[in-house]
Amino acid sequence: MSEFRIHHDVNELLSLLRVRGGDGAEVYIDLLQKNRTPYITTTVSAHSAKVKIAEFSRTPEEFLKKYDELKSKNVRNSDPLVYLLSKLTEDKETLQYLQQNAKDRAEHSASVLANSSTTFSLPSTTTKLSVQELEELRKQLGSVTTGSNSQQPLEVVRKMLRDKHSKRNPGQIIPQFPLWVYERTALLGDFITSHSPITETVVSIGTMTLTTQEQIIVEDLLYVLIGVDGKYITANSLMGRQNRLFAVDPTLDMSIKELVNRILPLAASYSSVTRFIEEKSLFEYGQVNHALAAAMRALVKEYMILVTQLEHLQRQGLLSLQKLWFYIQPTIRTMEILASIATSVEKGDCMGGSTLSLLHDRTFNYTGDSQAQELCLYLTKAASVPYFEILEKWIYRGIIQDPYSEFMVEEHELQKEKIQEDYNDKYWDRRYTIIQHRIPSFLQKMADKILSTGKYLNVVRECGRDVTCPDAKEVIYTLKERAYVEQIEKAYNYASKVLLDFLMKEKELLERLRSIKHYFLMDQGDFFVHFMDLTENELKKPVDDIIATRLEALLELALRMSTANTDPFKDDLKINLMPHDLITQLLRVLAIETNQEKTIIHPDPTEIALSGLEAFSFDYVVKWPLSLIINRKALTRYQMLFRHMFYCKHVERQLCNVWIGNKVARQYSLHSAKWFAAAFTLRQRMLNFVQNIQYYMMFEVMEPTWHIMENNLKSTFTQNIKIDSEMTHGTMKKPPTQSECTEETEKKRISNKVTMSENVAERIDVLHSTSGFDSTINTFDNNFSSNLLDLLDKLSISSTNDCEHSMINIIYRLDFNGFYTERLERMSAERSKPQGQQGTVSRAPLSAQ
Repeated sequence: MSEFRIHHDVNELLSLLRVRGGDGAEVYIDLLQKNRTPYITTTVSAHSAKVKIAEFSRTPEEFLKKYDELKSKNVRNSDPLVYLLSKLTEDKETLQYLQQNAKDRAEHSASVLANSSTTFSLPSTTTKLSVQELEELRKQLGSVTTGSNSQQPLEVVRKMLRDKHSKRNPGQIIPQFPLWVYERTALLGDFITSHSPITETVVSIGTMTLTTQEQIIVEDLLYVLIGVDGKYITANSLMGRQNRLFAVDPTLDMSIKELVNRILPLAASYSSVTRFIEEKSLFEYGQVNHALAAAMRALVKEYMILVTQLEHLQRQGLLSLQKLWFYIQPTIRTMEILASIATSVEKGDCMGGSTLSLLHDRTFNYTGDSQAQELCLYLTKAASVPYFEILEKWIYRGIIQDPYSEFMVEEHELQKEKIQEDYNDKYWDRRYTIIQHRIPSFLQKMADKILSTGKYLNVVRECGRDVTCPDAKEVIYTLKERAYVEQIEKAYNYASKVLLDFLMKEKELLERLRSIKHYFLMDQGDFFVHFMDLTENELKKPVDDIIATRLEALLELALRMSTANTDPFKDDLKINLMPHDLITQLLRVLAIETNQEKTIIHPDPTEIALSGLEAFSFDYVVKWPLSLIINRKALTRYQMLFRHMFYCKHVERQLCNVWIGNKVARQYSLHSAKWFAAAFTLRQRMLNFVQNIQYYMMFEVMEPTWHIMENNLKSTFTQNIKIDSEMTHGTMKKPPTQSECTEETEKKRISNKVTMSENVAERIDVLHSTSGFDSTINTFDNNFSSNLLDLLDKLSISSTNDCEHSMINIIYRLDFNGFYTERLERMSAERSKPQGQQGTVSRAPLSAQ
């Protein structure tokens, strides 16, 4: 299950349970992701869970009946669900909560219905039916149902299947049989239901001798065994999907009738199998069912040969009722298994992979019965041939040829160009998806590798290269899974290697990533010096006043003037003026269906006015197939890292400009210069903070993470996608700006530095001090000290609670001489006191460091 699916399911569950407040969805999502383990249902665990729920239930018979019904329909994941419900019965607190929650939701629904302005009432009528009229109406409805039952449901099901297919594959048309195939019921090979009365008079069989009765009944049975009514044994009309029942002349001798009733189940099984073969041979039911029906037809052909041989003996007068019963003994078991499989497939509306799962389970369950297992193995092998042909084309060539929507992998029409446009576009996950109920149970463990194998080859094919696995072999069903597991593993390794070599060598993936590092992670120092010198005045303007083409020209000039000119991919670097600042962008990514996200998406109009420095970011053009790895999600993470570092670099430049002002102040008298001593001291503390933050991010976080990523790039393609995602995600987590509260503190500190540096620069120009200037510097000092202490305190808490030991490094760099240690210890002591004893921590201005 993907991360986005977990997010969706958790939010949907919270919505259904009407949960408000609390820890929020993120806590539960993180808990689920950390405790993901594969659950393998065993017969013992499923049975014990079923028994436990039955004991807990008020109506155990109804529960067991419903469970058996679901199992007969081959419903997937029924056993894991039962196991989960059995665990809930053990947790009394959760059970009480769910019961109370259900009661509250029922009351809420009732109140909503009661308050609804729309009311519904049944129309009143004074018409009454007499008993005779009611009985006549019942008979008419029964006759209509009986007459149309054999055709109407089949037509409805066929229409539904065609509608589903047309929605999934609008370009493909399913062939149709001519109408006479459905109209001429005599071609089906099953009993024909006649609605006209039988005019032939038949002598009561009870008036005959026992020998004669036996001879006539043997002849009737031979007819009935091939789907034709006899004189004294006739088939009843079918009602829905029930088993075939027969009517035997009541005057027949009881001993003969008893033996006849033992033979008739074979005729009922033959009728079920014949109807199944004719129905599943229609185009709408897919190739797997076609193959299964063909295999059954071959067995029915052998059955007909047996009946023909018995008829030959009967005509020679050598076939008694006892001999007939003896000769059909092996066939009864075979037809019973075929009928059982046919009934289960029909009940479960199985197609494709679900049919194979049912056959595999039957084959596995007949482990103790060698003949039954051999029969099921024959059917499963025959039915799996078309499915494995689709599988072979997918894992060996990356092509899906699935005209009836039976394969476990389904293709969706998506445009790969959208990867560069939408942050949440999931081309890699949504173009080809796994449909759970189509996965054969014997391929469940390999489903993800099967999906990935075909996707890798498909990517290479879409780039214009034809690929075929050199180790391609025919996949054949067997009870020993290792055979086709090894073939799938070989195909997966080949596909992964082909795509990885294609991206690394022909598409230069590593060089592309290094190019992105040059610009987004500030790897090219001289380029940024030139660029910031050229664009400083332009970026100070409000974002609406900035001319984008001028910035593009300045970017081009900075690229040509620096060592970045040697980068072959420099032309893919673009300018992007974002509509929101960094914190809003970060919170939009982190927030998931919360009230806070709504306020972020619809910000206050007064907060929209941004400067060019706050809105500026780089963008990068990445084409297919590299966009699978460097997609919009990855680029957004790179952009957020760049925007944070770029603004820090701007603040450092502003503080350095103030340092240049120090030299100007030295030429004046000591009386004038001392006015700025407090400002220069504060400037040095701020500069020390910004430089240490930048050093930590670049040399203790980004560089080590980048080297790990480069060393791991030679693994499989799936690992490549994870590596790049984990690199940017891990890099964003480690800097001290990972949480919302820390971001707000960081924003306050940086804004404080920019404002202070501008204020000091203005005062240096006029070089005279006022009481307002002194109070302004004191305010800046108090604010900076307070925010810095908050940051150090939160970093200390984070390093302890989340075991992020790398945070300790930045704490030591910012507090290298223990200047803030005493205040931090006092805050920690206050926090450890009970709530009633906590006092207010006074924050006096800190003296010079």
